[in-house]
Amino acid sequence: MLRLTRLLPWWWPPPAAAFPAKNLGLRKVASGVSSPGSASPRALNIFDRDLKRKQKNWAARQPEPMKFDYLKEEVGSRIADRVYDVARDFPLALDVGCGRGYIAQHLNKETVGKFFQTDIAENALKNILETEIPTVSVLADEEFLPFRENTFDLVVSSLSLHWVNDLPRALEQIHYVLKPDGVFIGAMFGGDTLYELRCSLQLAETEREGGFSPHVSPFTAVSDLGHLLGRAGFTTLTVDTDEIQVNYPGMFELMEDLQEKVQNVGLILQNKLHIS
Repeated sequence: MLRLTRLLPWWWPPPAAAFPAKNLGLRKVASGVSSPGSASPRALNIFDRDLKRKQKNWAARQPEPMKFDYLKEEVGSRIADRVYDVARDFPLALDVGCGRGYIAQHLNKETVGKFFQTDIAENALKNILETEIPTVSVLADEEFLPFRENTFDLVVSSLSLHWVNDLPRALEQIHYVLKPDGVFIGAMFGGDTLYELRCSLQLAETEREGGFSPHVSPFTAVSDLGHLLGRAGFTTLTVDTDEIQVNYPGMFELMEDLQEKVQNVGLILQNKLHIS
């Protein structure tokens, strides 16, 4: 069972000066992708971002990427539903960690005028799913967004932010590129994701080795997300959860599914996976 926690931070700070249209867009595309081995100096670097880029590129080259995309498709559609719940249109939008464009395909040009889609994997950007919205693909790291301040009316992110080393910085970057009345809607894995798998591995290793080491990536607790968003400058926050049940006949089938997903899944939604 996947327990999806959706974070819906609406950002309404005091009015700011108008931002000239000619200044919208990229600072410099090349600056959006960190160089191999680079990292935020204040973060504990759990993930090798260069390796993660290679993994996502590898996954995007597989002959049947859609075989393992069912979760990203579902979460992308739910984020799109939340965009439609906001009673306004968004002339300029950004998808952070877009993968193959799982959100944009569910939106229409009446709601979003133009869509910038960013990802660290160039192969994913080369295989973007079709959408009726005019789109621009940008190779960029979630922690180093190459856009000017006050650029976007809407920022979305689906199952991507759990791979960043410095989540506070990534949220600050999103806040930075949003306009004063902008909206951020996201989804991410976190909390008790893969709880059963983690416990099973720990029990087995403890029985055989007398101790255990972590085999599952750490995830952010739901209770911490509101604080992190507030610290980044967001206001009028909403956090909710959905549940999607996923059944596996055994551990090996789960491992096969995870092997492909881990390469592709690029966080707002928080997920809890129950193996049944």
